[in-house]
Amino acid sequence: MGRKTKITREMILEAAYELLDESGIGAVAIKTVALRLGSSTQPVSWQFGSMTELKKELFKYAAMKLYGSLEDEMKGRNAIEAFFISGKHYLSGACDHPHVFRFVNVDDTNETIGERIFGEKSIFDFQFNEDACKLLTAQYDISAEAIGSAVRDIVIYTHGLAVMMIFDNYKLSKETAYRMMYDVGMMMLGNIGIEVNKDMIDLQKI
Repeated sequence: MGRKTKITREMILEAAYELLDESGIGAVAIKTVALRLGSSTQPVSWQFGSMTELKKELFKYAAMKLYGSLEDEMKGRNAIEAFFISGKHYLSGACDHPHVFRFVNVDDTNETIGERIFGEKSIFDFQFNEDACKLLTAQYDISAEAIGSAVRDIVIYTHGLAVMMIFDNYKLSKETAYRMMYDVGMMMLGNIGIEVNKDMIDLQKI
């Protein structure tokens, strides 16, 4: 008899992620994950115990899939380039993996995974795009408060654009969305005194 394949935690999360990416969180269940793995439901239940626990781990796993490479993409870039790279990355996630993006960034995660992501605090109590804020503050002689406010507003605009694209079935092209994000971002940064020659930033290269 052949040796049975051991079903690992990583294999289960990857199978759940594939279902999420293909069809949305509604397609993710212990039975469907087991079917994707070609196994019984026992390994899935043994590793995670319940769907709530599986979804909690899937949330972290999916977020890493979306954003895990971002730090390396920003590395070695000037502050403005790094900031717009993060915006393009965010919009790309919404366009290329809409079900994953929706699960991580749009759906009511309190209900979906049974856990408050930000505890009792408001999301607005946290610094938006902290890495970009640090880079901009280090490069420009402008207060961290002013930079933080501008970055917050650009992030909110970019998030709104991404969500609208999801519900508009991507009739707006990814390239047009990049340009809209860039134009608004440059305007908002200019409002706080960060002036950059647009010719210095090539959206096709970042």
